[in-house]
Amino acid sequence: MSIPQSGGEPIERHEQLAGYLESGCKPKEDWRIGTEHEKFGYCKDTHQPLPYEGERSIYAMLSGLRDRFGWSPVEEAGKLIGLEKDGANVSLEPAGALELSGAPLETIHETCDEVNVHLREVKEIADEIGVGFIGLGAAPEWTHEEMPLMPKGRYKLMDAYMGEVGTMGRVMMRRTCTVQVNLDFGSEADMVQKLRVALALQPVATALFANSPFLEGKPNGHKSWRSRVWRDLDAARTGMLPFVFDEGFGFEAYAQYALDVPMYFVYRDGKYIDALGMSFRDFLKGELPALPGEKPTMSDWADHLTTAFPEARIKKYMEMRGADGGPWRRLCALPAFWVGLMYDQASLDAAWDLVKGWDAETREALRVAASEQALQAEVGGIKMHDLAREVVAIADAGLKARARPGAGGLVPDETHFLNALKDSLESGKVPADELLERYHGDWNGDLSRIYSEYSY
Repeated sequence: MSIPQSGGEPIERHEQLAGYLESGCKPKEDWRIGTEHEKFGYCKDTHQPLPYEGERSIYAMLSGLRDRFGWSPVEEAGKLIGLEKDGANVSLEPAGALELSGAPLETIHETCDEVNVHLREVKEIADEIGVGFIGLGAAPEWTHEEMPLMPKGRYKLMDAYMGEVGTMGRVMMRRTCTVQVNLDFGSEADMVQKLRVALALQPVATALFANSPFLEGKPNGHKSWRSRVWRDLDAARTGMLPFVFDEGFGFEAYAQYALDVPMYFVYRDGKYIDALGMSFRDFLKGELPALPGEKPTMSDWADHLTTAFPEARIKKYMEMRGADGGPWRRLCALPAFWVGLMYDQASLDAAWDLVKGWDAETREALRVAASEQALQAEVGGIKMHDLAREVVAIADAGLKARARPGAGGLVPDETHFLNALKDSLESGKVPADELLERYHGDWNGDLSRIYSEYSY
């Protein structure tokens, strides 16, 4: 979850809202890659999730990383709730999943190095205190009651509200993890093309990265339960955004959408003020019930944009949000997948040609089918396995065209980061398929084996 903003200039004209989004436009040479990934922590002996405090806890992890590896603390109401260093931050998901929000970097070589260093640091601290971390899209065994809520004001507000607007919000907060990549755009037209491709092909990412076939100790009937959860979270702030494909879509249309997303909070003086269900449009008029007479700042707008959760979204950059958390190799494969599609114009054009004839019903049906069947999905004659093969080939061509070398020039480009996905395409199996095979095979229904065999 995002770190709240403070201050900022007052919003005096409506044009500032779309202008904030447009201010993210950058020339191609300044485009960067930001990778975020979440992972579940647990006590190695009991396999129970980590509490906030204690010898084996989230606090012990954060303070260990701070003290040994030079991270600066981020606190809220006197509680250590995150870390920051060199443009990256470590933050907490609502029930204590640990998230790395990586720095904006130039190549996937760099972002993968960053992931590797982070996981080594986490493992060093975790091993000393008897803790493990595992990359999955959903908690395999834990119940809602076993998942502690972290001491962050935003989460306390969200938790109360989630029960009123959907059936799966609290499941999302406590028992799901994702990996996502954040990318730049060069202009409004570039943003439009990228966001359309991002939304249309998000189901392919969901299928390739599907890694959440279990809930509360048994198979749940989906390859990506995390994706299933997001479909019944809060219709006002999730989904595939059909309006993005309308003629004339741009920054202003996205700002209008965001204005219609009900508010969660206003952040003032280190505290979250309850604005649940209120309207940012009323806030602009100085009529917000939570702060009567007060008008918002640009920081309030930046905060509000983080409370919309579609499958892909824009702020000053674009976020791809459709993939399950997963094993080490796939944390580098996701940025490779999207950078290959988005950062080479020929590949972006090829991806758009692939999806531009789809209607909203097809895109939504692919989203549903991907969560249920992953690469075995089929919608209206579109076979996910064939589609994914074509999309990964486009991404591969895009990475070749980028030709960003690594390892001191010994590696000519970034295409090898797609190898995990190519392996899945060859076998027809994504991580969820492998987990189900193990569960029904040599594990003999003993899901506790997942911790020792699939942890980082």
